[in-house]
Amino acid sequence: MPTSLPMVLIVLDGWGHSGKRDGNAIAASAPRFLERLGRDYPSSLLAASGEAVGLPAGFIGNSEVGHLCLGAGRVVLQDMARISRAIDRGEFERNEVLRRACEQAARPGSALHLMGLLSDGGVHSHIRHLEALVTLAHRLGVRHLFVHPFLDGRDTPPRSAGAYLAAAETFLRRQGLGAIATVCGRYYAMDRDTRWERTEKAYRAMVLREGPRSASSEAALAASYAQGVTDEFVAPTVVDAAPADRPARDPAVRDSDVVIFFNFRADRARQITRAFTEKGFDGFRLPARPALASYVCFTAYDRGWSLPVAFAPRTLAGTFGEAVSASGLRQLRIAETEKYAHVTYFFNGGEERVFPGEERCLVPSPRVATYDLKPEMSAPEVTAEVLRRLRERPDQVVILNYANADMVGHTGKFDPTVEACRVIDRSVEAVVTETLRQGGYAVVTADHGNAEEMVDPLTASPVTAHTLNPVPVHVVGAGLEGKGLRQGGLLADVAPTMLGLLGLEAPEEMEGRSLLQG
Repeated sequence: MPTSLPMVLIVLDGWGHSGKRDGNAIAASAPRFLERLGRDYPSSLLAASGEAVGLPAGFIGNSEVGHLCLGAGRVVLQDMARISRAIDRGEFERNEVLRRACEQAARPGSALHLMGLLSDGGVHSHIRHLEALVTLAHRLGVRHLFVHPFLDGRDTPPRSAGAYLAAAETFLRRQGLGAIATVCGRYYAMDRDTRWERTEKAYRAMVLREGPRSASSEAALAASYAQGVTDEFVAPTVVDAAPADRPARDPAVRDSDVVIFFNFRADRARQITRAFTEKGFDGFRLPARPALASYVCFTAYDRGWSLPVAFAPRTLAGTFGEAVSASGLRQLRIAETEKYAHVTYFFNGGEERVFPGEERCLVPSPRVATYDLKPEMSAPEVTAEVLRRLRERPDQVVILNYANADMVGHTGKFDPTVEACRVIDRSVEAVVTETLRQGGYAVVTADHGNAEEMVDPLTASPVTAHTLNPVPVHVVGAGLEGKGLRQGGLLADVAPTMLGLLGLEAPEEMEGRSLLQG
């Protein structure tokens, strides 16, 4: 039995490193304890964006890819890069699932509905993938095509949707196919915290054509901006074109239609997919459910579902969780709702299965409209539960996530994000102190940046997106004071580092290297 237990990995979601102080909520919070860790224990910076996490160069990291690389101990080619490569190589147009869906939609009376996040942020989707779908549909003879764009404003600037809508409209006109049928902020269509009242509004707009109405997508956006509502929060709106511009077929999602959801990230795609497809669905009272010819998921949103998947999942063997389980050690995964999937599904390499000896604890996130209203979120409850379990069972590995810097940072509200960072500092201090008291090790790091860049230096406007910045890593434990870590590391190096501290061999599939020197 290793003597280095407990071993605790603390992931500070959205906690990047920047030497600039202006607009830096982390620096403004003066995180006393975390700064002390940086002085007293082995510390370094890890690349957490672009090719370092399996994304194209220059693309911001995100929670999904960050936790995937942390848990897999290797750089994993991400779905965005994988799908884009398929387009470049001509494989996309030969994709059997997508071709079958388009052929079904080309039948008389049917229509193809393309729904997803209209963005080039690369976190949940990419507009290039939508364009490839429209091109494929045109080639395969689809006559009725409707786009239901979800507006971003989190992984892109808060008032940037106009450019994406204009680009989509231009592309549709150039192809001579399709129209935008609804517009909807991601706040509604991409909720992941069972706030079904949000999902219902998006569903009713697409299926029943209910909700505010507008003559165009641009007019819908302008009306929202006039009310101070930015992209993410645009209410589900029905686009009612002028009679001369109306499509030949009703744009509602109807019987015999085909839906392709072009988001490649799973966690925010599940709820609305359940509303369209789940037998016995009870999230809200379904006023109608079309008998679709097909509902295609771009990637596997849930491996327990039997829905068609355009880009099937790859199996990642030899993950950190699997290695810990194989050694006979216990492990605990704990986070609040917003990041629970990340410390479980994503950290386990995109696998839903629970390893032997793995225990999971979900702490409910607070039910507030936006997290600037409660910047502490559920960090105090997560901390209390971790402390309780450490005292009851110190002989275990703990993987935990603090969501605050990311989720409050996404609101663009600087002062609440500063308070969120202070809460994190206090929470980390409590967990690390208990870990050291029990003679264990703690690794404190992050999955991507966010809270360290909250104000655009050129426009002074809020920045709500993730960043390209590296993230800190601190390795804390008795006997490590004053030692150093290898520089130039990646998130993929964290798992081999922890396994080494546990006295375990890294699986051969892991390509990361221990950060510890000497």
